[in-house]
Amino acid sequence: MSKLKKPMAEANHVSSMLNLVLGIDRFPVKVNEVALEYSRHCFADSPVDKVQGEDLDGFEGMLAANKARSKWLIVYNSSISSDGRKRFTVAHEFGHYLLHRHQQDRFECGDDDIETGDGNERDIEKDADLFASTLLMPLDDFRRQVNGHPVSFDLLGHCADRYGVSLTAAALRWTEIADKRAILVASRDDHMLWAKSNQAAFKSGAYFATRKRTIEMPRGALAYSDNCSAASETQTTRAQAWFPREPSSMPLTEMTKVAAQYDYTLTLLLMPDAEWQRPRHDDEESEEDTFDHFIRNGQPPVRN
Repeated sequence: MSKLKKPMAEANHVSSMLNLVLGIDRFPVKVNEVALEYSRHCFADSPVDKVQGEDLDGFEGMLAANKARSKWLIVYNSSISSDGRKRFTVAHEFGHYLLHRHQQDRFECGDDDIETGDGNERDIEKDADLFASTLLMPLDDFRRQVNGHPVSFDLLGHCADRYGVSLTAAALRWTEIADKRAILVASRDDHMLWAKSNQAAFKSGAYFATRKRTIEMPRGALAYSDNCSAASETQTTRAQAWFPREPSSMPLTEMTKVAAQYDYTLTLLLMPDAEWQRPRHDDEESEEDTFDHFIRNGQPPVRN
C-alpha cells in the first residue's frame, strides 16, 4: 500500500513551484492550468488530460480515469455561475488526483458527500478541501494580507478578491490563524445553517453542533431578523448571549455580513482566550465537520 500523502504538504509543494516560476504575487491561482501542467510534468504516465465544465446532475465536481488509467479528467458543474466556486471545485478534484487517485478510479463530489458518506469518504473529502484551501490561499501570503490589520469583512473581502474565492472561504481561512477564539456562522431564517469554530474556540467548548440538531440564532444576534438593519454591522456583547457556559465577564465581538444574493448571513464571533478548557467527549462533533457537511468543497458562492 502506498504511503498516504498529506494535503497541506502536497499543496505547499505545488505552491513552491509556482512561486519559483511566477513569483509570490501570482494570484488568483489559475488552477485549471496548474492541474494540467503540473500533472504532465510530474506524472507523465497518467496526467490530468482535460479540465472542463459539464452539466452534472447531483454533484458539483468529478475526477475520473479512463479504462487504462493513463489519463484523468476533471469536471466541474457548468451550472456554477461563480468563478470562485469553479476554482475551488477544480482545486478540490486536483487534490483528489494528487492524494487519492491510487485508491479509486472515480470521484463524484456533491454538497452532501461528507454528511452521507462513510468514514473513509469523509476523510478524503476533508483532505481534498484542505488541499484546495491551502493551494488557493497559502498561509504565508494570507498572513501578509491580514497582519497588522483589525479583522473586518472589508479586510476579508480584500482576501477573497485577491485569491478569487468566496468571502466565506476567506473568512474560514482567517479563523485558522486568528490570535483569539473565532467562530464563523452562516444563518438563514433565524437558524444556523452551519458553524465552524477554530481550534482554540472548539477546545474551550465554544462551538455549535449543527449536524446534530437545528439551532436557533440568539434573539439578540445582529443576524436575527428583528435586529438586522444593515448589510454589515458590528457589536460587542456578552459571550453568554451565544455561549451560556462562558463567564459573565467574557466579552464577545459580533460581526455580520448579509449576503442577500445567496440568501444567507455570515456572522463572525470573536472572543479572548478561554479562562478554562472544556474536556472533549467521545460524542462531540469533530472541529472540522460542522461546516463541511453543508458545502462539500468549502466554497460557497463568491463575493461580489
